[in-house]
Formats: sequence, structure tokens, C-alpha cells
Amino acid sequence: MAAEMTTDKAPADNDTLPNRTLPSVLQSSEKQAEPEQKKDTPADFETAMEVAGFGTFNILLLICACPAAIATVSETSTMSFILPSAECDLKLTLLHKGLLNAITYAGMISSAVMWGYLADTKGRKKLLILGYLSSLIPGLGAVSSQNVIQLMVFKYITGFIMCGPFAILMSYLTELHGKKFRSRIVMLMGLMFSVGNILLPIIALTVIPNNWDFELLGLQFHSWQVFLAITMIPNLLGGILLNFFPESPKFLMSQGRNAEAMRAFQRIYALNHSKPREDFPIKELINELPSAEKESDASTVSIATIESSIPKEKEAMSSNEHVKEKKPKINFRQGWEQLRPLLSKPYLGLSARVYLMNFAILFGQNTLRLWIPQMFASIEEYEQMHGSTGSSMCTILEYSVNKTQLLKSDFADLETAKCEVVITAASFTNNITVAVAGFVGYFLAGFIVNRIGSRIMLSKCQNHNNKK
Repeated sequence: MAAEMTTDKAPADNDTLPNRTLPSVLQSSEKQAEPEQKKDTPADFETAMEVAGFGTFNILLLICACPAAIATVSETSTMSFILPSAECDLKLTLLHKGLLNAITYAGMISSAVMWGYLADTKGRKKLLILGYLSSLIPGLGAVSSQNVIQLMVFKYITGFIMCGPFAILMSYLTELHGKKFRSRIVMLMGLMFSVGNILLPIIALTVIPNNWDFELLGLQFHSWQVFLAITMIPNLLGGILLNFFPESPKFLMSQGRNAEAMRAFQRIYALNHSKPREDFPIKELINELPSAEKESDASTVSIATIESSIPKEKEAMSSNEHVKEKKPKINFRQGWEQLRPLLSKPYLGLSARVYLMNFAILFGQNTLRLWIPQMFASIEEYEQMHGSTGSSMCTILEYSVNKTQLLKSDFADLETAKCEVVITAASFTNNITVAVAGFVGYFLAGFIVNRIGSRIMLSKCQNHNNKK
């Protein structure tokens, strides 16, 4: 109580101490200071988060989020690294390789709406943990796959599950930071994804060229399956580490669970300022329930109040349960109502252009990214077989197509089938070089975008790619 009676100046001086240990990328922000909060005045989310500040809690959160970010990258990229080495084991054609690259995204597309609804009704944290840990089951199925059909089925299921964590992770991290730090958190998340793109070829370089071949529980395993097993470790770490952090207070307040949100703010404040949780200056949060739910809650209270004068507790309880059953329907309807303006005038034209631009960017990026490991492997194999380093890319691709056709005919006759794959470290080192270049580019973009603006930077990058 004595701490609460002191002037505002003393706490402000103490609150700036944790900022001395922040990373340089975040030190450019203004120094933290607890905003003045009138006594007994309910605070909104932004005010409470600003008072909670940035410090030890946020740094620990970002460190523990790294495995989760790497897991989201690996689930969409691992197939591209195993295609050359699994060509003989799974009897892969070019069509099979294309389907394996795409099947994870097919699972994500089919579950996108479901995960969006669940994230807004069930919370961020529990879905992240559920998604990362449950993805281990189809992941183990993919590791033990003995043919291409089995691998496709398990990767589709993995994509179906991982769509949730892939989208929810960014929302969860930004909702645990104040508005002064959110733009930098988005940049750091991009760097985490880039780190994942670097780690994958490094792991592939150390595992796949070994040509391991062994039998376990009656199943045949190869080096590419060991690679798939290792890339599941970030999923396990992400699901475990996120258990130690609170639910998003933004989500809790939107659901009317202000008591839980207050405990989350107090926990963040205590870690960031090295003070007891009871010293958190905000004592009440505003009610951010959507209006429709407020009306439902109000009607519930009024019914209960009226019936309290009459001994009909069972009827009041059934009325309460009826309102709870209606809440998911209300939330679902509100979600579609929020989407409606984007699909009608005056936003329809702008929305269509943004969606088309995003589709074109992702189409070009992912098409090239997912086929680069196969292209480097084909180049290396061609040079090993023909001893030529001056052949054009068209010649090498033609060789790969012809080889696939020959293998397809050989696979039909198992007695004469002969399949050899040349896997060297050089193809993976090239992938590491490309990934490092992407990391550097993303890092520089985070600083350049503040000078020239995101729209100008995006148009310049697209024009440069089109000229190439």
C-alpha cells in the first residue's frame, strides 16, 4: 500500500530500468513510462498493455516462439528437400513430386475457415498447443510411410492441423505486446521464419547424403525419413514451451473474461518490472464484449432476477444454458458479418486487387521456393553424370524429364528396375546460400520500409522480379 501512495515520478524512474537490457532493434522506441491512470477508471487493452510494458516476459516469449515459428516453416518445406532422395524409394514421378509439394497447402486451405472461427471463440494459446502437439501424430505417420499415397495422406492431415498454428501464432504474439512494439514484433517473426529456412537445408545437409537404410518394426527407413523425424522436434518444443505463457489478454477481454485478462496483465507487469503482481496500477478493465453478447447476458441476468423471487431455479439454469449454446452461433454470424463489407461496395474492388496481388506474390514465391532443392539436385546430378558444367538450364530440365519417363517405365517392370540417385552436399549448400540471402534481404527490408514506405517498396521489388 505504501508503494501506491508515492508520487508518479518514482515509479516512472524505476520502470525505465528494464529497458537498458533490450535488444538494439527495440531500443529505438521511446522509453517506457506508466501512463497516468485515474483511480477506479476502467482501462482498455492498449492502456493496460502499455502499463505492463516490455521486458523480460516479452524476450522470453520471443525466444520460446522461435521453435514454433520454425515448425510452421518446416511443415510447408520439408517435402521439397526429400524429393530427390526419395525418388527411388517411393518411385516418384514429376507429378508425384508436384503433388507432394502441394498437398500440405491443400490441407491448410480446407481447414482455414474452421481454424479462424475456433481462434476467435476458443482462444489462441490452447489452439497453438493443441495444433503443434497433435501434428506429431500425422508427422510420425509421414516418417513411417512406405509409399507415396501414404505420404500424401499424412502430409494432408498435417497441413489440415498446422493451418491453425500457422495463422494464430502471429496474432498471439502481437496481442501480447503494446502498439509501440507490434511492428517490430512482426519484423522479428519474419526473421524467425527466415532462420527456419536456413536451418532446414543445414539439417538436410547433415542427414540426407548419408544414405542410411535400416529396418525397424518391419518397416524400411531411409535417411530422408530420419530428416522428417528431426524436423518434428520444433513442433514438440513449440507445444511444450507455449504452456508457460498466458492466454492472449486481448482475446480474454473480447470474451468478457476480464478477471483472467487482469491476471495475465499482472503476470506480464511483474516479470517486466521485477515487482509484485499486486503493484499493477490498473485495478479494473473495461468490458469489451460484443454488443450482441452483452444483450444476451443482460437478458440472462434480468430473467434470473425476475425468477429469483419465485422458487424456479431449474428454469433459470436452463435459460442460462440456452444462452451459452447460442453464443457460438452468435460469434459465427458476427464473423461472417465482419467479412461482408469486404465483399461489397465500396470495398469490393480494392479487396479484389489486394487478394489478387497477394495470390500472385505467394504463387511466384512458393513455386520457386519449393522447386529450388529439386533444381539444385538435378543440376548436381547432371554434372556428376556428364561431367559438364556449361550446360543450360533447359538441357538439365530436359534430362530430368527424360529420366523420369525412363524410371516410370522401369518401375512397371520391377525385375529390371534400376534406380540411382546422386545426392551430394553441394546441392544443399546452394540452398543454404539462397536461404541466407533471404534472411539478409528480410533484415534490411525491416529498416528500409520505414524510409520509403511499404507500398513503394513492394512495387519496386515486383518490378525488379518482372524484369528478371
